[in-house]
Order: sequence, then C-alpha cells, then structure tokens
Amino acid sequence: MEQKRIILIEDEVKLARFLELELKYEGYDVSVCHDGREGLEQIIEGNYDLVLLDLMLPGLTGIEICRRVRKSSNIPIIMLTAKDETMDKVAGLDSGADDYLTKPFVIEELLARMRVAFKHAQKDNSKKTLLEANGLVIDTEKRMVTVDGTVVELTKKEYELLVYLVQNKNIVLTREQILNEVWGYSYIGETNVVDVYIRYLRAKIDEAFARKYIHTIRGVGYYVKDE
Repeated sequence: MEQKRIILIEDEVKLARFLELELKYEGYDVSVCHDGREGLEQIIEGNYDLVLLDLMLPGLTGIEICRRVRKSSNIPIIMLTAKDETMDKVAGLDSGADDYLTKPFVIEELLARMRVAFKHAQKDNSKKTLLEANGLVIDTEKRMVTVDGTVVELTKKEYELLVYLVQNKNIVLTREQILNEVWGYSYIGETNVVDVYIRYLRAKIDEAFARKYIHTIRGVGYYVKDE
C-alpha cells in the first residue's frame, strides 16, 4: 500500500514532535510546520493526502488556511484545537475542515479520525453520479448543486450533509447517523452542530426556492422528501 503523506501544522513544538513520531511509527510520511503562512504554502506546493491543522497559529489561523485551501482542493483536513465551544467547531467545519479534534486527545482517536477521512476521500473519488430530488440535482463529479438549473453555493460540510440526505431520500436519519457519516465519528455529549447545518441548508435551498426539501421528525431526525 502506498504511504500516505501527512502535513502537520501545529505551533506547539512538543506536541508537534510527539504527533510526528507517533504518525511515523504508524507508517505515515509526515511533514511538520509551525507557522500558518508557511503551512499554507506547503499544502499548495506539496502533494499531501491529509492535513492536520491547529486552529490558532502564527501567520494565518487554521480557519483562514482552510478557506484558502478549499478554493482549489478537497484534501481531507482535521482541525486540532484547545477550543471546545460548539460555534468554534461550526466555524472550523464551515471553513472546510472535515473533522475537529479537541486537545487533549489520545493518539488512537486521531488515528481513527484519519482513517475515516481517508475512507470518505476514497468514496468521494469513486462516486461519480447524479443525485436528484424534486428538481434538486447534485452532480457529485463536479461537486455542484442546482435547483431547477440554478446553482446553489454550499460550503464543504453543507454539501456533504445534503449529499447524505439525498442519497437516503425518504429515509429518516437520526442526528447520530448524520454525525457518524458526515462528521466521521460518534459524538458523545450535547451538540447542535447537525441542527445548525440543517438550518444553513434550509436557508439556502428550502427558503431560497420556496420549496420544502428537508423535513423534521421531532425527536427522531431529518429526511429529504422526494415525491
């Protein structure tokens, strides 16, 4: 199996060194950077398979790096940060991160999240098809969403959530199922991340086109209804 190339952008030198050694032990090819601007340049110039990205960095923040990378690349990005507020998570994911890991964490959890990110990336590359529901069309090859021919601009996480809902149209999905599939892990504890992103999608699709796509089953979850 080809060795996966990882770039770790983390300004805590001791943590960065620990993660570098652990990841190399697991068989990954690891590059390390401690500055946001330098890290962004390396991502753009390098041919990496995954980015491990601290939220607070000198030069550029992790969120700004995510935004810039997402303009040209869908490389998996996992954010590493000391912040644990829901809106901080939403900001990180909304900027384009695939996952979010709060410090301190155990290396086994990080490795598990990385495996999920690689799995999702592989699925994205292998699935090239059209998904449809009542005039809403998702071209997964172009990563384009349209409603009656009008393009809808979505963030990476909004897009992934919508794809999952439409792939399972007319099936009620629980918040736990959505977290597992879209965010890549079972989240234990109170969170409203799913509800926040459902609101984002409804504003951009349901409300914008005066058509109800996303339905709620109170106390259960959400589904996209296709007549």
